[in-house]
Amino acid sequence: MMMRDAVIVGGGLAGVAAAIRLAQAGWRPTVIETRKRPGGRATSFVDPRTGALLDNCQHVLLGCCTNLLDLYQRLGVLDSIEWHRTLFWTAGHGEIDEVAAGWLPAPLHLARAFGRMRTFDATERRWIRRGMWRIMRLGEGGCHRWRGRTFAEFLRESGQGDGVIRRFWNTVIVSACNLDVERVDAAVALYVFRTGFLANRWSYTMGLSSVPLVDLYEPALAAIEDAGGSVRLGTSARAISFDGSRATGVVTTGGLVEASCVVAAVPPDRLGKLVSDAVRARDRRLADLDGIDVSPILAVHLRFERTVMDRPHLVLVDRDVHWLFDKGVDADGRQHVHAVVSGADAWMDLDEDEIVRRVVADVWHAVPAAKGLEPVDARAVKEKRATFACTPEVEALRPRSAPGYVGVGGGDVPNLYLAGDWCDTGWPATMEGAVRSGYAAAGAIIGEDLIVEDVPAGMLARALGL
Repeated sequence: MMMRDAVIVGGGLAGVAAAIRLAQAGWRPTVIETRKRPGGRATSFVDPRTGALLDNCQHVLLGCCTNLLDLYQRLGVLDSIEWHRTLFWTAGHGEIDEVAAGWLPAPLHLARAFGRMRTFDATERRWIRRGMWRIMRLGEGGCHRWRGRTFAEFLRESGQGDGVIRRFWNTVIVSACNLDVERVDAAVALYVFRTGFLANRWSYTMGLSSVPLVDLYEPALAAIEDAGGSVRLGTSARAISFDGSRATGVVTTGGLVEASCVVAAVPPDRLGKLVSDAVRARDRRLADLDGIDVSPILAVHLRFERTVMDRPHLVLVDRDVHWLFDKGVDADGRQHVHAVVSGADAWMDLDEDEIVRRVVADVWHAVPAAKGLEPVDARAVKEKRATFACTPEVEALRPRSAPGYVGVGGGDVPNLYLAGDWCDTGWPATMEGAVRSGYAAAGAIIGEDLIVEDVPAGMLARALGL
């Protein structure tokens, strides 16, 4: 009888997603993960200074993240997601705008909220409306024609002023894509606005985990093991074993793990170290791994001696810090504020003291109740290789999860599958993209389409080109 064993390198979201779908289809997956916890970059760690369990970074999901929600449902953790239908924006000094859907159908559901924002002046609000209208009317073909150019080019050709580009469009895109408008591929950015803001009334709604991120993925361990598979935490992969035509397993620090197929659910630089020159020469998807650039994220955990934030989150406009999140108040009355800087290249060489000084300055600007109050403790977390950089150059290199079977020499390695948000999922560097890639890899192995469909566009939105 044919073996139904699969070895998955990487216990992040992509690897967990692939393993769960394979296990539920009757396969026996073995997950190899270097870290001691599942979740990859979207997980938690114990701060050695305080003993507190901290998330690497605040990860956000939206209502349009259908595959991520499907995975959470399979893991039984959907109840741990708190939903926010109101988004809070501030340009500082205590003035806060509330963005929430009104009674109009999509794509007009947010029009009134954006039209009343005090963060932007009347001219900027008019430019935002015009920009949204053009994005809505582009159609799929129009969006596709912008591939290979930057979103900044699209905005300038659409008559957007430099101020509103920096203050509105970049505020959204740097958070969604971990890259600013001057670098991000236009088609990716257009997808963010069309899918997240315009297609339907639910998609913009923000979900935040009410538990440490690692708790979302712990149930995956039992689910995989109950299916006869295994999860080997604290085990490093050394190489993907190759017999000249097929992958035969994975060489690890604990020996060779043989399987009928291999899913490489690791970042491209890591994958490049796992495959030999012979594998690279055989598989076209591996030819350009070195050309897939990355973008960093900075997370800063601050604890103040008293409550300073009275909103669950804040979007900061025209500041170095992009988001603030209220992570709760402990038994001693100290509030945990989590600051996030996306596309944080300029921060990576700074020491922690300087990082904290700059972040606290932005907190004081955005939250008047905190002004003059120093945090009782602070912890900066640098993720230097947090996501791939979805630039026009990189977008052209993103590979399919499944191997191609036609080509000179017979095509790609037939039982090697790729997963990770950097694969060609149609999404930017997000948790949703990672899960989609894992589902795509598992589906290719099983021979079934496992991707969950997008939230359908509303009737009016469809009529207007969405």
